[in-house]
Amino acid sequence: MLTQDLRDVARRLMIEEGFNPDPDPAMRAELQKLGKRPDTGAPLGDMRDLLWSSIDNDDTRDLDQIEFAEETENGEWRLYIGVADVDSEAPEGSAIDAHAAAQTTTVYTGAVIFPMIPTELSAGATSLFEGADRKSVMVDMVVGTDGTVKSADIYRARVTNKAQLTYSGVGNWIDSDAAIPDKVARTATLESQLRLQTKIATALRKTRLDNGALEIETVEARTVADNGKVTGIEKTQRNTATDMIEDFMIAANGSVARFLEAHHVSSIRRIVRSPERWQRIVELAKQLGTDLPAEPDRMALHDFMQKRRSADPDHFPDLSLAVVKLLGPGEYILDQPGVEEPGHFGLAVQDYTHSTAPNRRYADLVTQRIVKAVLAAAPPPYTDDQLSEIARNCTLKEDAARKVEREVRKIAAAILFSNRVGERFKAIVTGNKPSGTYVRVVDPPVEGRLMRGEKGVDVGDEIEVELLSTNPQKGFIDFGRVGETPTPNPPGKR
Repeated sequence: MLTQDLRDVARRLMIEEGFNPDPDPAMRAELQKLGKRPDTGAPLGDMRDLLWSSIDNDDTRDLDQIEFAEETENGEWRLYIGVADVDSEAPEGSAIDAHAAAQTTTVYTGAVIFPMIPTELSAGATSLFEGADRKSVMVDMVVGTDGTVKSADIYRARVTNKAQLTYSGVGNWIDSDAAIPDKVARTATLESQLRLQTKIATALRKTRLDNGALEIETVEARTVADNGKVTGIEKTQRNTATDMIEDFMIAANGSVARFLEAHHVSSIRRIVRSPERWQRIVELAKQLGTDLPAEPDRMALHDFMQKRRSADPDHFPDLSLAVVKLLGPGEYILDQPGVEEPGHFGLAVQDYTHSTAPNRRYADLVTQRIVKAVLAAAPPPYTDDQLSEIARNCTLKEDAARKVEREVRKIAAAILFSNRVGERFKAIVTGNKPSGTYVRVVDPPVEGRLMRGEKGVDVGDEIEVELLSTNPQKGFIDFGRVGETPTPNPPGKR
């Protein structure tokens, strides 16, 4: 098997895509001030005694949010989401802020993480680690038993995470009757707390689905490396724990958007416009016995996806992947008070801003500053022109980050597949552009280009492919459709 140090590969790709993976010396000096900056914001409440917990990936160090829930006297629920107060240690105008504004996102490559802000903050002073005393921006929501967020309050508070849990541990316990996680078993009332959170999340999700949210179940690929050497490509799938945190974050982000709208201040909104390739979605549905409207219709697509999940759960992740590709990527835009903007097609929400991951996303850090300014009755920290430029850059860099992560996965996969030429795999077509047709192998979830038999296929088609060749240096994985006669490539064509 060929080897490359993926850390070097990832760093090169970061630079090629316009990122700066090297820390600014000025940031080093600012890190000496950690914990020493005066707090000039709105008053901080004290909520450290509540049974806070977090759920995230097994290896996550940049913890952005913690959760707690309780029942109210009238039978409703109160859901608290504490979001790390990153702004308190990375203020606007600082060198750390300038670097974050240029990068806009943390990039996760599997071999190495390139943090948006220094790890001394994101995986240290502003991370909501278990046992750490931290400042937070609190999103305090009242949720009805019908799954609607009836009201929300936002304020600042000190918090302490009592249990740092993982998606795999909590998800396997709830979904598969696996052993209860040790931390849950050892912490009094934490089991009942998590079951209450699951109940609230289920209600929130049902309401979104009733409103037409798309229920998507994709299999994600994750590069696994040890000291820069590829050891595998892992599949990561959703479970009750991942769904729960997603439902909570959607509710919190919607509450923040409505809070800012109510205070008549501009912000950044996250949207997914109507599908780029609705006609292809219509064609896929027709192949599966369902007629969708000629124009994009979220409820019709929702009903179709629900039907397919029940009828063919084994192939539902493949269909989900095709639909996600055909919907197209999201984008950030300026959200001005009183101006009706597009909503988020896939989530079926009109009010949606990114606010719950300020350690990892610059849009969230900017939103946090706007919220804190409102709480302190201070002027908005950004003009509309500044927010428009920030939104544009966040969209561009998010696309670039996905490209870096995808390229690293491709190189890792090419290394792992270098001794499997000639093998056959089940695959789904994930891209069909003038530049080429691309497929994703079902197991392991590896992507490559279809170099033979690409005519007549489109996104969502399930085909059988044969591995023709790999180029680990460039990350090329070339497949041919089984049953198609090989034709020689013209000179210069890959």
